[in-house]
Amino acid sequence: MKISDYSNPFDAVKDFEHKIAHFTGAPYAIVTDSCTHAIEIAFRLTFSGTHVSFPSRTYLSVLMTMEKLGIDYTLTDEEWTGEYEFKGSQIWDSARLFKRHMYRDGIVQCVSFGRTKPLEIGRGGCLLTDNKELYIAASRMRMDGRDIFKFSPWINQETFDLGFHYYMKPEDCVTGSNMLMAKQFTEQKPEFYNYPDCRELKINTYTKIKL
Repeated sequence: MKISDYSNPFDAVKDFEHKIAHFTGAPYAIVTDSCTHAIEIAFRLTFSGTHVSFPSRTYLSVLMTMEKLGIDYTLTDEEWTGEYEFKGSQIWDSARLFKRHMYRDGIVQCVSFGRTKPLEIGRGGCLLTDNKELYIAASRMRMDGRDIFKFSPWINQETFDLGFHYYMKPEDCVTGSNMLMAKQFTEQKPEFYNYPDCRELKINTYTKIKL
């Protein structure tokens, strides 16, 4: 497949999401420009608590996301394989796992298509869910509040929910579809890769720069 095979490039997004959902067993898949932003969207739309805990050996962006959202977190000395749970939520970081029928009912799994990940497109991620309301809301949130499946061009849409510029490029979705169909992926990658123990890191808040 090529992007030119689609009359509307965003049909490539829908096509890739359909293929992911079928492969993983999830009723719904929503692709984003990164797993980090998939995690952020999942927390923004589903998390009503104040605290979560998760393994200390993970990528830095996960901590940055908690800081951005104002969520208190504890880093634990915990080994994990392929994915880990944000305890205190229904959200899982499944960045290093991508296999057939991996989805489990009632949770949100956030998958990565970045470098060193099982389906290595180079950039991108997705949410897997069985909740239709979350599917609709997340689809809009990742696209600046746009409903890309109902309005084209976007100027025909008059009302927008709050959203972010977190969408996966249609061209990358075509790449992902082709890789998935050709089985060009590894089900699971080494859990810890080169992740440091994030308990040893210090995150400073930024200061405004006077112009």
